[in-house]
Amino acid sequence: MAAFRLVIADDHPLFRDALRLAVSQTVADADIAEADSFDSLCARLKATPDADLVLLDLNMPGMLGFSGLLYLRAEFAAVPVVVISANEKASVMRRALDLGAVGYIPKSTAASEIRNALRALLAGETWLPATLYPQAPDTRSATLAALLNTLTPQQTRVLMLLSDGLLNKQIAFAMQVSEATVKAHVSAILQKLKVDNRTQAVIVARWLSVDSAETEAEPSLAQLSERPALR
Repeated sequence: MAAFRLVIADDHPLFRDALRLAVSQTVADADIAEADSFDSLCARLKATPDADLVLLDLNMPGMLGFSGLLYLRAEFAAVPVVVISANEKASVMRRALDLGAVGYIPKSTAASEIRNALRALLAGETWLPATLYPQAPDTRSATLAALLNTLTPQQTRVLMLLSDGLLNKQIAFAMQVSEATVKAHVSAILQKLKVDNRTQAVIVARWLSVDSAETEAEPSLAQLSERPALR
């Protein structure tokens, strides 16, 4: 049997070392790669598209909250992603699951329990801390996640750059594409998110922030209609 391939994505070396130890104690012959930024993670996955599991921190350079998870699920759909975070709020955990994570492991989890989680995840199961249960379904959250999950990787990146306040010309430069291509992406984003203008799309994108999940804030119809479109 081939060794499991895992990628540990965290910008803290000490925590990467702790996870590497947990993985090696769980799967003796595991092939373990590491990434300390979102760009380096994507490079790792392009080089190892058959990875069996990504252990993803929510706070890394190059990511805004759940934007990294959203991009990974679009670009590397076949690779399971488990979020490993210091944030233990149930609303944050639920949002990670809505956006396609196969599990959520708080960083405070005991080493023995992390090993149990890894065994379950590598067996194709979902793993969640007991603190997540019981929770009533969040229909609005699930609906927004479903809309965001329809975006392609390039559309996800355009949405994130829109959230940073960049204009089409600046986005085109950052992505090394034409302005016409950016305009086409923006039009597709508006259609997929079922909004009328760029400002409304940015409001939806802000839902990807961890702060939004902590307060369980959802963009309301009033928010989506009260502000003019950005030009």
